[in-house]
Amino acid sequence: MDFTHFLRLIHAESERLAKHYPCDSMDRETFARAVKLGEEVGELFSEILKHSALQRKEKMQGYDKDKESLAEEFADVIITSLLLAERMNIDIESALTKKMEKIEKRYE
Repeated sequence: MDFTHFLRLIHAESERLAKHYPCDSMDRETFARAVKLGEEVGELFSEILKHSALQRKEKMQGYDKDKESLAEEFADVIITSLLLAERMNIDIESALTKKMEKIEKRYE
């Protein structure tokens, strides 16, 4: 996967979401995307509990321990995070580069 292509997809999805779910202000749209990120993180946590067999019995019924649904929840969190960053005009590519450099310096 090419990261630049991925970021173009995020930008296009951001524009589609803004048209499909119009908000009367940037603050409301930012808030809506932040809440959506919280929802996606919750779904990831639930999937991790299921995958680890730590979820309540009633939520485990019918659960097939495959990694596909777990991977999908991770992808949802990443995409939703990037959509929120896009809405807040964050240059995520630059931010990731700086963060990677910072992490690498820890081990020099």
